[in-house]
Amino acid sequence: MNNQQKEMRRGYLFKNSIAFVLLVVSLCCFLVVIISMLNVPDAALGNAAMPLYKNLSILKVSDNDNPLSTFGNMMIQMLPQDLAFTVFIPSETAFTRDLRLRKNESLVGEKMNDAYAVISRVLGFSAIPRILDSATVPAGGEVSCDSLSGFTLFVSKDVGGVLMVNGVKSERVDIRRGKHVVHVMDGVIMDAEFEQSVEPDFDVDD
Repeated sequence: MNNQQKEMRRGYLFKNSIAFVLLVVSLCCFLVVIISMLNVPDAALGNAAMPLYKNLSILKVSDNDNPLSTFGNMMIQMLPQDLAFTVFIPSETAFTRDLRLRKNESLVGEKMNDAYAVISRVLGFSAIPRILDSATVPAGGEVSCDSLSGFTLFVSKDVGGVLMVNGVKSERVDIRRGKHVVHVMDGVIMDAEFEQSVEPDFDVDD
């Protein structure tokens, strides 16, 4: 084999090596994308608690940039991001006052499981699979709709034009989160049975 043939053979092997490396890198990138997509939590919403917390990340945004509380952001992350929902999320004060959830206490150790169970139940009561912004609700009228858990929500406006849901007043309305519309409420939307289950045995001063 002469020198020219040897050089051609080396060039051929070198080109094949580069092509092989590029193929391996491409396959690895493809596998990473597929695995990432499979790890996105599918929200199986209902009365039962949703074991999604292992795949969720808590949004750490300052209060000035984000009108939702830590627990409110967790509720939004439990929803499918490619579908439109309206969610009546309790304010941070309501989470503490009505559900005894505090971000510095309830998301630590074993308490985290209980916190996610409560939040997922609240989501089932307060999310509806459609867009309902404040302009959709007529003044002096009422819109009824079923939440994800089947709990009926009665949405209206009081004499001052404030959005009301089952007697709970809104604090902020029409917040957009992707395809979702969020209304921040001064209270928790829930049925009587769940309300009784989260009531404290004695009064707690906040």
